[in-house]
Amino acid sequence: MLSLRDFWRRHRRKIFVATGVLGGGYVLYKLYDSQRRLADLERQHREHDEVIKAQMEAHFEKVQRIADATTLPHAIHYLSSRIEEELALSELTDKLMRGKKQPSSLSPSEKLELWDRLKILGFTKMVVSLWSVTILSLYIRVQVNILGRHLYIDTARGLGSSQLPEDDDFIDRDDQQKFLASVDFLANYGLQALISNIQAAATNVMKGKQLRDFFDTRVLHETVMQILEMFMSMGSSHQWVDFLMPADARLYKLATASGHENTTLSDVTKFDQLMEETRAVLLSAEYSSIVDISFKAAVDVLVDEMSVQSGGSLMTGMPLAKLVPRVIQMGPSLLDEPSKNRFIQVIRNIPEVQLFFTLLYANMST
Repeated sequence: MLSLRDFWRRHRRKIFVATGVLGGGYVLYKLYDSQRRLADLERQHREHDEVIKAQMEAHFEKVQRIADATTLPHAIHYLSSRIEEELALSELTDKLMRGKKQPSSLSPSEKLELWDRLKILGFTKMVVSLWSVTILSLYIRVQVNILGRHLYIDTARGLGSSQLPEDDDFIDRDDQQKFLASVDFLANYGLQALISNIQAAATNVMKGKQLRDFFDTRVLHETVMQILEMFMSMGSSHQWVDFLMPADARLYKLATASGHENTTLSDVTKFDQLMEETRAVLLSAEYSSIVDISFKAAVDVLVDEMSVQSGGSLMTGMPLAKLVPRVIQMGPSLLDEPSKNRFIQVIRNIPEVQLFFTLLYANMST
């Protein structure tokens, strides 16, 4: 009978091999099990991310619908009424009409002075309207993208994401509404300064142009672009941003707070953060490029619309005196409601603008 020691000596190689096989199998099993668990965790994480993404898209689309259906139409309508208040030209046109019916009521120098004022103010009103509709349509898209980012963060945190800072406050409905309502800052606070600056640019560009000078589509395009470029180059490179939004959101919040709100200058809220992020986008070089591209597209549409309305006469040219009434008529049509506004539709569909906002939203959501 073999002793245990003899058995070990005779079969130890087989035992080592068997043990190695069993041990290797156990290790492989553990590795497989770990990989399976990791795959399950990754699948759960992907599913969790998909839920967050779906919730975020729903929030974003809701804000976009509100902005398109309510915020932008209201802002455009309100701004249109404010421009009419600040740049009412009916008094000048009425005087010229009376002078036409009663030639003795106006001296030649008075008539020329009225026409000169009407020329300057007509182009001022048209460019103010063009600038405003272009900038507001872009500004509201920036707002929607920034709100979308914060709603994404709030949704992710609400679903228990561990990738986000815990000390970041949720954005409440009141701050959302205040943020979207800030689009009226231009109409309420920035419009007079905007008009004054554009009028100065228009005066500089138009001072050498006589009522008998012929304007065709090329000259009109060059004239409008010169006024825009001169205005945009006034002061600091981003002075125009102060016409659109407050330099300090806290001061604006104090000015617009209702009597029952307990607001102090030291309070820093989500609204302040939203406004700071918006200003940072507006001051970026990328956004400046998008603004330039949008202005050029808007001026192209303007000249095309005026050419169509002239029955093609603008293609061959007409005296400035005949163009001025058409310039005055273009102001209100530039501020048509968004669903009918060709300028807004064209700006939205510019490839560079679409790409800018796609990248802006993607960067903000990561």
